[in-house]
Amino acid sequence: MNAIPNFSPADAPVGMARPDEARPSPLTADGLSLLLMGHAAFQYLRVSCELGLFDLIARHRHLDRAAIQKELHLADRAVDILLLGATSLGLLIKHAGRYSIATVVAHLMDNGQWQQFTDVVAFEHEIVSEGQRDLLDSLRTNTNAGLRRIPGRAGNLYQRLGENPRLQQVFYRYMRSWSQLAHSHLSQIDLSGASTLLDCGGGDAVNALALADLHPQLRVTILELPESAVYATDAVAASSHTRRVDVLECDMFTAPWPTGIDCVLFAHQLVIWTLEENIILLTKAHDALVEGGQLVILNSMSNDAGDGPLFAALDSAYFASMPAEGGMIYSWAQHERCLRAAGFTRMRRIYGEGWTPHGLIVATKQTRGPRR
Repeated sequence: MNAIPNFSPADAPVGMARPDEARPSPLTADGLSLLLMGHAAFQYLRVSCELGLFDLIARHRHLDRAAIQKELHLADRAVDILLLGATSLGLLIKHAGRYSIATVVAHLMDNGQWQQFTDVVAFEHEIVSEGQRDLLDSLRTNTNAGLRRIPGRAGNLYQRLGENPRLQQVFYRYMRSWSQLAHSHLSQIDLSGASTLLDCGGGDAVNALALADLHPQLRVTILELPESAVYATDAVAASSHTRRVDVLECDMFTAPWPTGIDCVLFAHQLVIWTLEENIILLTKAHDALVEGGQLVILNSMSNDAGDGPLFAALDSAYFASMPAEGGMIYSWAQHERCLRAAGFTRMRRIYGEGWTPHGLIVATKQTRGPRR
């Protein structure tokens, strides 16, 4: 059974470029087995990454069992289990007694996305899988019940990570990689007439610094929680943009925002909160923008029909059980309804390409009128 479908660079975007149109495939017996024992499937993926199995085979293109066993220093039974799992899941291909990596894995390696992918795997293992054990309670109570798996007393994951330095490092390494996977979308934002930008919940400044690279005239202010702002501050200090990128420590919901801003960016933020909380943030953004200013939402999107893509559904389990008391991979239409409620009337969708369902919604602030 194939846990990750094989595809070539030519057809990689298929099924992901238009998440509003993606439809689920009929369930097969192998698919049902994967659902039943999906935790084992993920562990095969994880240990294959940790052991360096894919990197090893990629260096040689094809290797037999004996060579893999020798290089990975595994016992007979252990290498048989590893290769059985990786091959059955479609991560490896076996032909004439030799193993090669699946096309989809080779595609990620060739595109320079393999490190980002393995950072996501580590995040799923260290943080996500723990909290998703409480998905049932989370859905029944409509709260992030899985947060109890992370030591600490704060009410959301981001504040609690400050009490767990190792997990915090795993999280920010993941967020940096997740943002880098979506960086191609940043070049699609027209900021030629903008001089100021707010990066809301900017993490370790990965998006802010990328935008500063793309737009020499742009001054970026990152809004970030005090517990997390040190990551952004350190990243900016180590960059060449110390005069154009600032970090403002604040709680976005309660603190006042700078005003007279040309663009406000929400990257991977509006998937965290409830729709009602998103309206609060978008309203604050509307008030911060100049007339004609742009509001940009960059994150994963589900389709408007509510039946896919699969990635968006699986990722929503994390947002249901862990980060805060709200959030999921919302549909394009849900984001647009929130934008209208916050006062925006002009908006357009930009569909992404790749193996993640990223996309952009760009809204423009027009002459003030009654909120709808």
